[in-house]
Amino acid sequence: MAKLFLNLRNVPVDEADDVRQLLRANAIDFYETPPSPWGISAGGLWIDDADQLVRAKTLMAGYQAKRREHARSERATAEREGHAETFAGLLRDRPLYVVGILAAMLFIVAVTLALPWLLL
Repeated sequence: MAKLFLNLRNVPVDEADDVRQLLRANAIDFYETPPSPWGISAGGLWIDDADQLVRAKTLMAGYQAKRREHARSERATAEREGHAETFAGLLRDRPLYVVGILAAMLFIVAVTLALPWLLL
């Protein structure tokens, strides 16, 4: 029976392409299910053979470690160059948005804390 190897929900296109290429390069047989037209399923990559699934998971762990290090180095470079998005930068660029989000968060916390006492 086939096992889901990678759910494609919220997976960037470049990462999904890299994973497909990784599986093909290592001769791992897989098939892909497309996303549903109603958005219930995002599609996925499936592997039939249990031995290949174990090998694919090992390869995936290595790939994710490399991708994580690459993302961290890009973030560090952006922080050094001053291009990284920060709370202060977001507050400076979109003050109404930030204040609105903070107000909504405070409202939700207040209702959550006060509602049990009001229902007594």
